[in-house]
Amino acid sequence: MNDLPLTPHRTTPSSRVLICDDQELIRMGLRMVVDSQPDLTVVGEAADGAAAIAGVAALNPDLVLMDVRMPGLDGLAATEHLCAQPDGPRILVVTTFDLDEYAYAALRAGANGFLVKDAPAEEILVTVRAVLRGEVMVAPSLTRRLVERFVLHAPASVSAQRGRLAVLTERERDVLALVARGLANGEIAGRLFVGETTVKTHLGRILTKLGLRDRIHAVIFAYESGLVGVGD
Repeated sequence: MNDLPLTPHRTTPSSRVLICDDQELIRMGLRMVVDSQPDLTVVGEAADGAAAIAGVAALNPDLVLMDVRMPGLDGLAATEHLCAQPDGPRILVVTTFDLDEYAYAALRAGANGFLVKDAPAEEILVTVRAVLRGEVMVAPSLTRRLVERFVLHAPASVSAQRGRLAVLTERERDVLALVARGLANGEIAGRLFVGETTVKTHLGRILTKLGLRDRIHAVIFAYESGLVGVGD
């Protein structure tokens, strides 16, 4: 296990973030992005999954930025362990490997989002804040690739799913389509000229009406039903 120095606490309240990556330069870059924001504080770093688990126990972060491929205990195993704990932190998997199997495995392990490391700083911060608010976030490019591999090649019939759209209002269909394109609630609110609380209300109703578990399953349904297509 690799124990790394901690960042001093700030005097203003902020969300606590633990960075786990086996590459020091990546940790430094993520720290610079996160610590540049007044509402976010990096409280520690870890270089492998075991150190991340120990760091969560010692530091009680709100969010872990978790790498996938690391020596010893990898990020997927660490994510599964942490997500099984009561009142554990939210997990945002951040990796250089823009590969479907990692995104899919991370989400199956319980991660709250997936982002590639070369994402712009603004996109990283939008995703971090969305995950901290309780949203499940996947980068739009990864959402499309996940859908191509795990939805479009699945046996589910688009025509069979399309009929279920009838239970949604026109505005709910608009919200679902934007969710499927990877927009966060705040971005959807801006696009539709409504409040973010209204978007959350619509999304909650969508999940209830369609019997879906979370945002990711809503994205999958949007593609399966033909509401949006891979080329959109």
